[in-house]
Amino acid sequence: RHRHPTVEMLDLSFLPFCAFLGGLGFVCVAFVSAWCQHWRGGFAWDGSVKMFNWHPVLMVTGMVVLYGTASLVYRLPPAWRGPKFPWKVLHGVLALAAFVLAVLGLVAVFRFHNDHGTPNMYSLHSWVGLVTVLLFSCQWVAGFSSFLLPWAPAWLRALYKPIHVFFGSTILMLSVASCVSGINEKLFFSLKNGTMEYKLLPAEAVFANTLGLLILLFGVLVLGALARPSWKRPDADFPDSRQVPAPLWGQAR
Repeated sequence: RHRHPTVEMLDLSFLPFCAFLGGLGFVCVAFVSAWCQHWRGGFAWDGSVKMFNWHPVLMVTGMVVLYGTASLVYRLPPAWRGPKFPWKVLHGVLALAAFVLAVLGLVAVFRFHNDHGTPNMYSLHSWVGLVTVLLFSCQWVAGFSSFLLPWAPAWLRALYKPIHVFFGSTILMLSVASCVSGINEKLFFSLKNGTMEYKLLPAEAVFANTLGLLILLFGVLVLGALARPSWKRPDADFPDSRQVPAPLWGQAR
């Protein structure tokens, strides 16, 4: 079907977009690492404030960058044809890696709080963050059971797929919200005395605020890519998108 020239012009190629998004994700990880190294004292795994610094790095890397990458696996053109099972495995492995980093990030912050007598789960940031990780764990287990194990019937996969997609985007939004609120909370606690007041916007505040904007941009671009119809994998009813062998794995979800 003929499309309007404006639509053709706006139909950006996925691969250049993917390269840009990959670079942006790398910048997000580099920024949060530089913030914790340069202004917050570096890293350790000893219960000190340096152990806390692993928390933002692991959460941004896992729950935002790796998770966003996992969600876009099925948008890659090579995933549009042939067996879908290898791409399911890649999607699941990336999501599992993101979950492992998130758990390590939680361990870092809980141990830091416990060793310093700081209450746990006292802020909106901590509530949203924990809910996000719990939802993510449920999402991964349900996805693994429905789409990777051979006993899940086709009707169950078809029923669960839109739920899986919805919560996938929801978890990414919650991850971005958790990271941005966490950055803001850390700045409020750290920059509150003398010339280091947050309201005076010292260099650290400018740098960390920029990090928050980069994380927000990354999340918005991932959600935009997921919503773009021309980048979606063809429907599973097409013969070339079915799983093989069919008797074992059934059709692609």
